Amino acid sequence: MAEEKKKLEAQSAKAPADAGAVGEKGAEDAAAAPKKRKKGKKRTVQEANVSVQASYNNTIVTVAELNGNVIAWASSGSCGFKGTRKATPYAASVAAETALNKAKLMGVDRVHVSVHGTGSGRDQALRAISATGVSIESLKDKTAVAHNGCRARKARRV
Repeated sequence: MAEEKKKLEAQSAKAPADAGAVGEKGAEDAAAAPKKRKKGKKRTVQEANVSVQASYNNTIVTVAELNGNVIAWASSGSCGFKGTRKATPYAASVAAETALNKAKLMGVDRVHVSVHGTGSGRDQALRAISATGVSIESLKDKTAVAHNGCRARKARRV
């Protein structure tokens, strides 16, 4: 076992010396130089869909192109709120503002808003979206309403 290790070390020690002896200096420079990336074309989107999912524990705001590709997103948790503070209306407004500001950098100026859920931050998120200066073209409430499906959660007694 020890002999195999010594053989491997000897082979690895020989490899760089052999490369230098052959004169392949360019191979070493290529490994040391950082790789250049091609800079992609900046996307510009004028019209987008904004989805606000307001649950009892968090609020998630997603901005997507009309074909469904996500441009920007933010949630109360990603904006730095932890625990029960994620469920507050203020956290929802910060999340909506963050997502829309990211989208405005890509040129979004008209949005179609759909709201899902019954969380405490849904109204405040809508106010934050309108305060960012984008034009709200349509507003839909897509909250699922059970028609006697699963049993609802018990009511909290505070």
